[in-house]
Amino acid sequence: MSQTNKLKIFNDPIYGFITIPNSLIYDLIQHPYFQRLRRISQMGLSYLVYPGAHHTRFHHALGAMHMMQKAVEVLRFKEVKISKEEENALYIAILLHDIGHGPFSHAMEHSIVEEVNHEAISLLFMNKLNEEFNGHLSLAIQVFKGEYHRKFMLQLISSQLDMDRMDYLKRDSFYSGVAEGNINSDRLIQMMNVVDDVLVMEEKGIYSIEKFLMARRLMYWQAYLHKTSLVAELTLTKTLQRAKELFHKGVPVECSRPLKYFMEHKVTLDNFSDTDLNTFAQLDDFDVISALKNWQHNDDFILSSLSKMIINRDLSKIKLNSEKFPVEVLEAMTARFVKEHHVTQQEAKYFIFKGKIKNQAYSKEAEPIRILKKDRSIEDVVEASDQLNLKALSKPVTKYYICFPKLLEEF
Repeated sequence: MSQTNKLKIFNDPIYGFITIPNSLIYDLIQHPYFQRLRRISQMGLSYLVYPGAHHTRFHHALGAMHMMQKAVEVLRFKEVKISKEEENALYIAILLHDIGHGPFSHAMEHSIVEEVNHEAISLLFMNKLNEEFNGHLSLAIQVFKGEYHRKFMLQLISSQLDMDRMDYLKRDSFYSGVAEGNINSDRLIQMMNVVDDVLVMEEKGIYSIEKFLMARRLMYWQAYLHKTSLVAELTLTKTLQRAKELFHKGVPVECSRPLKYFMEHKVTLDNFSDTDLNTFAQLDDFDVISALKNWQHNDDFILSSLSKMIINRDLSKIKLNSEKFPVEVLEAMTARFVKEHHVTQQEAKYFIFKGKIKNQAYSKEAEPIRILKKDRSIEDVVEASDQLNLKALSKPVTKYYICFPKLLEEF
């Protein structure tokens, strides 16, 4: 029987070499559930704006684990006691934190599996893997759910300054070419400490934290909420809605077996079965792209038009405003579209619609970023900072949008 060398290294364009710490992590990476992440785009349809943004959730998960390895090393150096079991739990939890993402990441959340977010599906995958790996993921699951008594462990995985954000900002900035998103992750990790099992940042790292929060804000406006990415993702959601609607009317809609399964079945968190999970594990970006290529030739005007928009990057017009768009504008456009294309008012909503987006770099309601001052007192970063812009970053900025076909007159 041949023995596989499980202590592999990955060559990462951002960090150089990423090492796999042990054979359990290697086996989890090799599992089909995790390998699927190679086929899930990290930034959804952002490559329609930034041609380099073709990196995957697989890249990101390994990068976040690498960040976690560095964090454990720094905290141990500062005499924070972390057992071998706790260390492994941190690596497993951060490695699998995004395993529940569907095709095109956030773009299709709540579209394929309605009312179930990716964190909930990640947990279902982790529970299933725990069965397969004889309970070796139990502590990681406990940490992931926030049920472990050492609070800092969850903060490293999910907080306002966690390994997840630290990797995706640096990685997304690198692949998209949006330099404003670049952060000094090494400096941030070096400034970490733990007091009473709570994660704190040393005061001398405050400028790096300010840069991190500013980078996050700019990445949201410039990349994640870029208006072309936004309209592409909204169009993709509408396309899937139309396909489902036709499917339930008995109209033939060609697509892959896993995608068809979720069109046929309404899956909620309460009735999420092993069959649902295994079928979801076969879904990736390629199912959706393949479906769009088929659907652009469908007899249904709406499905084919929406599919062509994405395949050919011939997207609708989108306008952003700090105030709500008047209802009359939407009604006038809809009336014209109905008349020109002989569709119903309801069908016109696939092409003409409005909504809002929100950007908040730092939330004062969520778990704060705690600053450990020189006198050992602890303060929220917003209070500790002498920069007025941090107070501004904690205020949510809302923008309203309206989408409509380019053929309609601008207003």
